[in-house]
Amino acid sequence: MSSEYGSILHLFTKQKQGVGMVECERINLKEGFGIEGDINANPLSPRQVLVIRYEDIVELKIKPGELRENIAIAGIQTENFIPGSLLTFESGAAIRLTFHCEPCKRIAHLVESLKSIQGKRGILGVVLKSGTLEIGGKVQIQTHIFPALPENPYERFLEFLTKIPSGKVVTYKQIIQAIGVDNSYIRAIPTYIKKAAAIEYPIHRILDSQGNLIKYTCNQKNKLEAEGIQVLSETDLANKINRYFVNFQNYVWENTSIYLQ
Repeated sequence: MSSEYGSILHLFTKQKQGVGMVECERINLKEGFGIEGDINANPLSPRQVLVIRYEDIVELKIKPGELRENIAIAGIQTENFIPGSLLTFESGAAIRLTFHCEPCKRIAHLVESLKSIQGKRGILGVVLKSGTLEIGGKVQIQTHIFPALPENPYERFLEFLTKIPSGKVVTYKQIIQAIGVDNSYIRAIPTYIKKAAAIEYPIHRILDSQGNLIKYTCNQKNKLEAEGIQVLSETDLANKINRYFVNFQNYVWENTSIYLQ
């Protein structure tokens, strides 16, 4: 573990879809939630905040805020700015850095190629302790405090599956939020499930977004019932089949944020 001090140079929030980043003199961090008033605040998400090194955007000739970052810090060496680190601030606020923010087409116009910004788009994080951040405030970074989350979404999916307790279920929507990907990734979830089935992960604890059992796992009904989960059925007259589903409000794993602890 190593430790280093830096300072906050810029703060931004995004308050609505379709509206640009707003620069602020201060922001309030809320434990387990994110930035108060920010559109990305979500207790399930590993990407509640985006932190960048100011030195990286200077090198890339990118203006503050254009990478959609929330916090720009200066004075931290590249080798210490890594996932798994802990950021602590003067107010007592703290952020766990989870994984690098991937370059995407939204910022492609800022660089000659997305490869040039790989690893320099900033690092995502979750708020561990509440507090106020102000421009000019000091920040301490301590490395290797937490395990870094996998950079690959499929690997994060597998890690998330191992944390779902027996007798609990999750939906596609929860998975998307918990592994920190765009909603468009919901199309990839069936493929992830099929791959995970081949290596015996507990995919039977996954339901679709309506609470229906999924077709990608064998004996899902029996496996859920063996864990004490009641599986209901009704006849779909139009298709002449039985629909099996779970009243998932009774069994949903609400404490998915434990995945980030």
